[in-house]
Amino acid sequence: MNPIQEYFYRIEEPERSTLLFLREKILASDPENITETLSFGLPFIKYKKKMLCYFYYSKKYKKHYLSFYHGDKLDYPQLIQDGRKKFKILLIDVQEDLPIDFILKLTKEVKSYIK
Repeated sequence: MNPIQEYFYRIEEPERSTLLFLREKILASDPENITETLSFGLPFIKYKKKMLCYFYYSKKYKKHYLSFYHGDKLDYPQLIQDGRKKFKILLIDVQEDLPIDFILKLTKEVKSYIK
């Protein structure tokens, strides 16, 4: 098992399945240009080798989240900045339907800011 898989398999269900599903959707949205790496012990998704987003867990909100680079340029009420300068986060609620279309829209918008 590679380190990225290990990261996800340390997470309890149902969060694990939800995050793995979300990860696969993002990776499949642009397989030519989107890759993933493990940086700082976290799974990062990159677009043309530059940071796009990453997965993490918020102790404050007690939920997993997806953090978007260039989040400071994204203007959506669902995103939380909480003092971050370049990132905004989207909390993942496993009790609700995943907003896949919205997440893919966010990744597409962030890609437009990556040079």
